[in-house]
Amino acid sequence: MLSGLQIICKGKINMKTYTIGKNDAGQRLDKFVTKCVPNLPQALLYKYIRIKRIKVNGGRAQISTRLCEGDVVDMYINDEFFTPKDRKYDFMSASDKLNILYEDDNIMLLDKKAGLLSHPDDTEFNDTLITRIKKYLYKNGSYNPADENSFAPALVNRIDRNTGGIVIAAKNAESLRILNQKLRDREIEKYYLCVIHGTLKEKSGILEGWLIKDENKNKVRVYTSQKEDSKQIKTKYRVVEERDDLSLVEVELLTGRTHQIRAHFASVGHPLLGDGKYGTNALNKSYGYKKQFLYSYRLKFAFATDAGILNYLNGRDFSVKDVWFRDEFLNRKL
Repeated sequence: MLSGLQIICKGKINMKTYTIGKNDAGQRLDKFVTKCVPNLPQALLYKYIRIKRIKVNGGRAQISTRLCEGDVVDMYINDEFFTPKDRKYDFMSASDKLNILYEDDNIMLLDKKAGLLSHPDDTEFNDTLITRIKKYLYKNGSYNPADENSFAPALVNRIDRNTGGIVIAAKNAESLRILNQKLRDREIEKYYLCVIHGTLKEKSGILEGWLIKDENKNKVRVYTSQKEDSKQIKTKYRVVEERDDLSLVEVELLTGRTHQIRAHFASVGHPLLGDGKYGTNALNKSYGYKKQFLYSYRLKFAFATDAGILNYLNGRDFSVKDVWFRDEFLNRKL
């Protein structure tokens, strides 16, 4: 939280003083300044730190100085680099619709429906999962951009636009740092349900392969052996039920790569039902569905190391009860 801000005008140069709160503590000085003054060129940022136009607690600091709660950062920077705070926040035009699975003072678990973007992109800027979350928190008084130096609520994991499922949002900087680390260390287990074409010979197991992403096409290819620039993937699965030429499968991601589940099953001859990118439209057309049968339906916090303020979540398991295609499959209505 921003606890102090003073502005002293000196011609074309402003001196701004920021007092570091909990949500800014732990950041490097250069990262903090970049967030506070995004219009300041990096070369000038480094120069201003070097010549003490950016100081910490009244003295010289290094680019890599880690800020602590209570530190005071003074910036003597030209007016044009400071952007006035806009009180008309873009996120206020987002929809009010949110499917909240769980919420406490530190995190939210959202059930994102297929078709909704997690973050803004070139096709949609205002109405996304993160803008809906910011609007919700702003309206209930949990978040106000005017009170923050650099922090904003953020998503810990992402799900493709056309996939539904559980997304974690952090409501403060400490929770975000902890959860990002837990995700990297594979201490958050994620389970998916999907429907694939065909039946698998082995009803449970681990698919292994190597994945390469084509950034221009936003598409990946899976290989059985390591290639240059490839990343290893492991996809654990268990067949829940089979019928006709379809299988309902539970998947646990042992690695988390772009389009991993869709591409991995397609690479072994079992593309997801409704997946036009990695599947076969001729097969999908006969069922009359145009969206892929994939849902991130379950999440478990399995911390192997200390989680600080989030230790209370360890061992907790959350799941979505209403997966749009599960009951239809089990009741043979597909």
